[in-house]
Amino acid sequence: MLSDPLTYGQLDTDNLVTALKAVAEPTRLRILVLLRDGELNVKDLTQILGQSQPRLSRHLKLLSEAGLVERFREGSWVYFHISERSVGGRLSLRLLESINKDDPVLIRDKRRVNELRHAREEAAQAYFRSHAAHWDSIRSLHVSEHEVETKMRELLGRGPFQQFVDLGSGTGRVLELFSSTFEAGIGIDVNNTMLSYARSKLESAGQHHIQMRHADIYNLPLPDNMADAVCVHQVLHYLNDPSCAITEAARILKPGGQLLIVDFAPHELEFLRENHAHVRLGFSHSTIEGWLSDANIEPTAACDLSPKNGKDAQTLTVSLWKGMRRPKTEIQQTTSNEIKPLEETT
Repeated sequence: MLSDPLTYGQLDTDNLVTALKAVAEPTRLRILVLLRDGELNVKDLTQILGQSQPRLSRHLKLLSEAGLVERFREGSWVYFHISERSVGGRLSLRLLESINKDDPVLIRDKRRVNELRHAREEAAQAYFRSHAAHWDSIRSLHVSEHEVETKMRELLGRGPFQQFVDLGSGTGRVLELFSSTFEAGIGIDVNNTMLSYARSKLESAGQHHIQMRHADIYNLPLPDNMADAVCVHQVLHYLNDPSCAITEAARILKPGGQLLIVDFAPHELEFLRENHAHVRLGFSHSTIEGWLSDANIEPTAACDLSPKNGKDAQTLTVSLWKGMRRPKTEIQQTTSNEIKPLEETT
C-alpha cells in the first residue's frame, strides 16, 4: 500500500508494480474509468456494472490499497474517487489516457451511470418542489441572490485558492460560484438529499475538482490548517451553537486564510423560527465579530444588504462578514498578553 501518497512525488518499484497489478483486471479498469468522471459508492457500482456487492468491494479494496483510488465515508455509505492530488490518482489518470473511448463496454457503463445520475436528479428535484413554498417565501423577504453573490465575490476576491471549503453547502451554489477561484473544493452538508443533488449538478457541469461530504459542521472530518478559504452561507441561523461552528471553521483555515460568513441581520420575524426551523433571528455585527475574534479570526470587513422596501417590518437584511485567520506569531502574541497557555485558546 502507498504510504501517504500526498507526500511522495514518485512511486518506488514495489509500489508501482502493486499499482499496475491492481489495474490489470477488466472490472477494476472499468471502475477506474467510471471514477474518473465522478464519485461513486458500492451500491452505485453494483447497479452500473451488474456485479455483486462483495465482488465489487473486493475490487475497490485492491484499488484503494494500491493507492489508485481514495475512499471516504458519508454516513453508512462509502464513496470512492480518484484524486489528482495523490501520486496514485495521477497514475490512474495517466493510464486511463490510453483507453479507447469507443469501447462498447465502456459506452454502456457510461450510459448506465448517466441514467443513475438522472434518476437522482429527478428525486432531488421532487424534494425541492415539495419545499418550494418554504424557500420562495423566505427569498422574497430579502435582496436578490444575484446581489448577495456579487458582494460575496467582491469580498472574497478571485483567489487563487488551493483549497476552498463550503460549510452547509446545500445545492452547491457557492462552490459553483467560486469554482474558478480554487484548485480543489469541498462541500460539507448534513442533508443527504442536498448532497446527492449538489454532487449530480456539479458533476454534470464538469466540476470534477469539487467533492461533496456528509459531515457535522461542529466536528469536521478535515485536518487543521488545510483551507485557504472557508464560506458559511445562510447556515448559522439554523444552528444551536453558531460560535462553535465558527471555531471549527477557524480550525481548518490556514494562517492567513479567509473566512466569509453570510447570514441575516437581527430581525423579529418569529414565523421563521416557528415554521422554518430558524433557531436564531439574525446576528449583529458585534456578535459575529466577537465570535470571530474568539476563534483567532481577525474581522476585516462587514456590510449589510437591505431590500428596497427595507423599512417594512416583514423584510430581512442580509449581512456579510469577512475575517482572516491570524498568523501563528500573532496568535501566540495575543495568547501571551492574556497570560493563558496557547492550548486553551485554540
